Amino acid sequence: MKTVVVFRHVPFEDLGTLGDTLHECGYQYHYIDTPITALATFDPLHADVLIVLGGPISANDETGYPFLSQELAIIRQRLAQQRPVLGICLGAQLMARALGARVAPMGVKEIGYGPIQLSSAPQAAVLAPLSDIPVLHWHGDRFEIPDSAIRLAGSQVCDNQAFSLGKHALGLQFHPEVSQTGLEGWLVGHACELELAGLSLGELRQQAAHASASLALAAQQVMTRWLDQLHT
Repeated sequence: MKTVVVFRHVPFEDLGTLGDTLHECGYQYHYIDTPITALATFDPLHADVLIVLGGPISANDETGYPFLSQELAIIRQRLAQQRPVLGICLGAQLMARALGARVAPMGVKEIGYGPIQLSSAPQAAVLAPLSDIPVLHWHGDRFEIPDSAIRLAGSQVCDNQAFSLGKHALGLQFHPEVSQTGLEGWLVGHACELELAGLSLGELRQQAAHASASLALAAQQVMTRWLDQLHT
């Protein structure tokens, strides 16, 4: 069975619906909670796939969170060797930084369910199942597209929502993985941020109730497409 290592930054931001898809595609995964795990002995090239999840910190804050320096080094080494990496939100921002691109605040929060618009690049076909599906957005920073990568999608609030590098690397600013039940953990874990932003828990729950079933199916299709292309 193929192996997946999942870098997780906070427990409630996990693989969500993508965990079942990995198993169905013949992958066995395990989490590494990077804030509390020593990464010095981690072999960056060992796993078949590395997935780097989101988290409520800045991709630029190695001073406050020194483990980010190790994550960046691991991601950079895998990308240099064209070993598969999938990044979601913070994970995609770290991928962008590892490839030399800038990550900076947008000046506004993008939180809630909304559509993405796919670019005209042929590589955007991997995201085609999501073209008419509201996805979960939850970020205040924006990555620039690395020089070596292809822009795949944007939204009305954030022009850069996804990029790819070859067939082996996919960065997603949005969250395809969160289920309706899983969102409840986010509402607790991000309670302070939501209060400061003046966002309604009831509205977010309504959005999730409307979108989650379709999003789960589309996310499964995207993940399967990406994993399949690793072997073509």
